[in-house]
Amino acid sequence: MKLKALMLALFLFFAPLALNANNIEHPQQVQTEQHDKSIGELIKGFYKQTGIYAFLNPQEGAKNALGENISKFHQSFGRIIMIIISLILFYLAIKKGFEPLLLIPIAFGGLLANIPLANIIGDGGFIGELYKAGIQNELFPIIIFMGVGAMTDFGPLLANPKTALLGAAAQFGIFGTLVGAAALSYYGIFDFSLKDAAAISIIGGADGPTSIFIASKLAPDLLGAIAVAAYSYMALVPLIQPPIMRALTTEEERKIKMKATRKVTKLEKMLFPLVVLGLAILIIPESSPLIGALTFGNFVRESGVVERLSKTLQNELINITTIFLGLGVGSKLAAEKFLVPETLGILVLGLIAFAVGTAAGVIMGKIMNKFSKEPINPLIGAAGVSAVPMAARVANKEATREDPTNVLLMHAMGPNVAGVIGSAIAAGVLLSIF
Repeated sequence: MKLKALMLALFLFFAPLALNANNIEHPQQVQTEQHDKSIGELIKGFYKQTGIYAFLNPQEGAKNALGENISKFHQSFGRIIMIIISLILFYLAIKKGFEPLLLIPIAFGGLLANIPLANIIGDGGFIGELYKAGIQNELFPIIIFMGVGAMTDFGPLLANPKTALLGAAAQFGIFGTLVGAAALSYYGIFDFSLKDAAAISIIGGADGPTSIFIASKLAPDLLGAIAVAAYSYMALVPLIQPPIMRALTTEEERKIKMKATRKVTKLEKMLFPLVVLGLAILIIPESSPLIGALTFGNFVRESGVVERLSKTLQNELINITTIFLGLGVGSKLAAEKFLVPETLGILVLGLIAFAVGTAAGVIMGKIMNKFSKEPINPLIGAAGVSAVPMAARVANKEATREDPTNVLLMHAMGPNVAGVIGSAIAAGVLLSIF
């Protein structure tokens, strides 16, 4: 009896311990297995959030940062192509010196726009917000025009007013391309409306802010491609214009030396922006936002009593705005936005517009030289596009190639600054028509 009682007591004592041991050991094993499994899933989940996975495994029906469908090609090879294009723009800006102030922000914006999964260009993304804050609402182009006005000396134009005809002739590229784009659309080569064609044609003026301004009103869906094309061609002025200039002029014409112009008084320089603004208000009010910003900046410069404001417009304000505008424009280099047939059409038509504008200015220069008492070098006609001062520098460089002593820079600045006004007026005409 004592033995049985002892065995029963031992059983009652150790049985709960054995049960607890079994219950404890099993949860530990399950937790270990779950822990191992969760680490593997975390690693796999991390890999799926990398750019490597996104490039190698495009998903059907995926959406971009703006909530739009994006094809498998644009998710993978398209993004790689656009990254390569951005690197080429870096090369042109840094190695070739093609307007680095424009190309570097645009190219870097394009680089950021093609990063998968980051939502940099979408709602809440910092470049997406920059685009909405300054490009979509036309603010950045207006500020840029203020800075351009403050940096521009209209003295060469006032000293030789007839060079304004060269600036006007260069705008022929805008209206010529409008007709050409409408014809191409009529025959089904491109599918652009008249408003689309008008917005594209303004690229011929080589004026980025004006292109953004008019595209936001007439063709907002094409604004990104138009802005990228306009600023790209502005930056590539030293590459595009010289062959056209050489093809349309003889060696003798390129060697023509122009006489020094008269000195312009301060009163003339102060009155000029007010007169230009007054004419714009009376004849083409639609152009007054751009003309108003340009003349305001120039009046601040020429007044001579607000040097701090003038320096701010010429330096800090325009520099900051150029950074933001370049990044915003570059955001439209996203593969799904840029690698589409419409963009190809815009690039082709924009290039034609720019080439026609350059050619028209040179031809007008040749005509004026025939009938003018004072010799006019036709090369300065190419500066009639409003890429200030790039086009003027290119005209001067082409002249010095033939004769190192032939300096045309100040003469070329006349049609160059006239082109700024001309492109803004052309934009106002198109807005008035449509």
